[in-house]
Amino acid sequence: MMKQKVALVLGSGGARGLSHIGVIKALNENKYEISSIAGSSIGALIGGVYACGKLHEFEEWVSKLNKMSVFKKMDFTISKSGIIKAEKAFKELQNFIPDRNIEDLPIPLTIVATDVKNKKERVISSGSLWEAIRASISIPMVITPARIADMQLVDGGVINPVPANRVERQNDDILMAVDVNTTTEIFQLRDIEKSEILEETRHTDYIQVLLSQLNQIIPFKKSEGKGYFGLINDTSNMMLSQISKLTLELSQPDIVIDIPRSSCGTFDFHKSERQIAHGSQETQNKLHEFELKKAQNEESFSHSLFL
Repeated sequence: MMKQKVALVLGSGGARGLSHIGVIKALNENKYEISSIAGSSIGALIGGVYACGKLHEFEEWVSKLNKMSVFKKMDFTISKSGIIKAEKAFKELQNFIPDRNIEDLPIPLTIVATDVKNKKERVISSGSLWEAIRASISIPMVITPARIADMQLVDGGVINPVPANRVERQNDDILMAVDVNTTTEIFQLRDIEKSEILEETRHTDYIQVLLSQLNQIIPFKKSEGKGYFGLINDTSNMMLSQISKLTLELSQPDIVIDIPRSSCGTFDFHKSERQIAHGSQETQNKLHEFELKKAQNEESFSHSLFL
């Protein structure tokens, strides 16, 4: 029996996109074949890592992150275009995931970025994988933009957070999109374990020092509401949710995997285990629903032939 092919779309959303790992693992476990991928931001990163055959290594790397190590990988800089260069994390990843040309990958991959200089979406399906990923993850005002030729590229989620219209299709595939910015609670989040509470407490002092240093650069008053990161995080999340909703309404995927926006924060990469489990759980549920509906349709069609 041939495997069902899947054109997989992995959306943007920071650390919530670690759910993509669980989605991919669930597809493989259920004998689905990922025949093509389109990704934006974190979706571009995980889609590229999977296409390279290095998802297991990436999962091991990210699972070792705690709150302190995440902050240590944020190479802060004083710049008008962003405050994190992201070079530390990329260098670590390149130690076990060498750069390749996108067109040489065994799975067709499309990466979406936003060209702010020329005010347009850039759809990248050839050239350096790492250059394309670096461009797609560049959250405006947070991670400094990538520069390729005459382009200044930032996060693909600015224009196309769930690029279902950019994935390469085949005649016999199904379209699956992963939206990690939904506002509806699909599953019940488990209680925070004691170990997580201890970790949060252990790193509080270190984090406060970093935040106080950032506040000297970008000061704010508590009476004014959220600080720099909080304000950017909230506004970008609202933007992603609305654009994602409209995109999915237009593309009508066969399966949509919904990961709530409340499942974790944009920079909560230390919560990888939880997010991967969410992605796997939700994919298992949606695949079961899809297969049940498919079987019912086949039964109904067979019955109609004898009428």
